[in-house]
Amino acid sequence: MLISEQEKEKIYSPGLEGIPAARTKLSQVDGKGGRLIIAGYPVEEFAGKAVFEETIFTLWNDRRPKPTETSLFAEELRSSRRFSKVIRTIIEEAVYANLPLIDILRIGSAALSLGSQKEDPKKDAMAVLSTFPLIVAWAYRLLKGQTPVLPRQDLDIAANFLYMLNGTDPDPRSVRALNTYLNTVCDHGLNASTFAARVIISTQSDMISAVTGGLGALKGPLHGGAPGPALDTVFEIGAKENAEKVLREKLKHNERLMGFGHRIYKVRDPRADVLAKAAKILYDTDEKREFYDLAMFVEKTALELLKEYKPDRILQTNVEFYTALLLHGLGFPTEIFTPVFAMGRAAGWTAHCFEQMQERIVRPDAIYTGEDGKLWN
Repeated sequence: MLISEQEKEKIYSPGLEGIPAARTKLSQVDGKGGRLIIAGYPVEEFAGKAVFEETIFTLWNDRRPKPTETSLFAEELRSSRRFSKVIRTIIEEAVYANLPLIDILRIGSAALSLGSQKEDPKKDAMAVLSTFPLIVAWAYRLLKGQTPVLPRQDLDIAANFLYMLNGTDPDPRSVRALNTYLNTVCDHGLNASTFAARVIISTQSDMISAVTGGLGALKGPLHGGAPGPALDTVFEIGAKENAEKVLREKLKHNERLMGFGHRIYKVRDPRADVLAKAAKILYDTDEKREFYDLAMFVEKTALELLKEYKPDRILQTNVEFYTALLLHGLGFPTEIFTPVFAMGRAAGWTAHCFEQMQERIVRPDAIYTGEDGKLWN
């Protein structure tokens, strides 16, 4: 194999780790310091206070909206819904094919192009943020054999999603918890799905295509599909007295404990702390407190055992653990976790697309490792 001098000078980083590929004002992930900055705000500063509409506005405009702007923006989002009978029929066909909910959302995402009179990135972005929750709730109820519920015009994104999912007026604590979750996961640096969306939009493709590409990346279990297994471990343990035995068995067989450790964060994931506070409030009822206490005991035991079995690695609780706990507290089954994640992350995808539209096409290089000089005959 012949390698040119030019090829030798190239630096290869598997997975592009450590290679900057964009300049952004949207988020900074500080793995060593355990900090996440969203549009200038530490995630713990705003996630538990803002409604999701405020977070979207902030990402898109690089500033917090005034109260009057929040109301107008929320109304603009509601009027941007693309939930025609044709789109609902497409969703229903996907449901009848018994596809996973994340695949139904991907199909529904692509179908949003049907409601666009002409290519308009902002209108398409608004359609994505306002319609994703409708698609997820509509499809979920159909999958469960329930009659779907039409959206309401008087509710914000989080409240309306809970209403469509359950068919009843949402509890304020649940609305607050869901807003906190969507805010917390809205953006997280140049992760796989965000990078995929930026690559697509950089070709001067359209917003719907870019977001649908992001969904395709998010579907992968190494990216968006992890919160469910984090909760499965708690279910498997079942009672505090089983925790050490079950966790030790997993670690002896070198099984990964889902919900612990992160590729970037070398200390505790700051998003875990935000969601931990939200979950504690959500579980502050007699019927929910027992499960919450069990989850806290499992977390404590897991951290202790990880120090024992993997003393050379820093493995702290990550966002997956408390995502699972919070979404379970909202009454969500595990199959809806990744689609709900997508509802929040779509804010970041669209904001990154707006940024990337001002930049060049993404075209990384490759190091050739094949042969040279072969003869065809």
